[in-house]
Amino acid sequence: MAYQISDNCISCGACAAACPVEAISEENGKMVIDASKCIECGACEATCPVGAPSCPQ
Repeated sequence: MAYQISDNCISCGACAAACPVEAISEENGKMVIDASKCIECGACEATCPVGAPSCPQ
């Protein structure tokens, strides 16, 4: 299952810069992950200063 970004997101863009498949973009002031592109690598989660991205189990 693809990663998702919680409401804790501060829209800093660190996750988008870390994503190797460019699955993360900003929409309406929030970062969002395109589930069809996400490869569940965890780069976004490791980079986020507030822990907003996570992979639902």
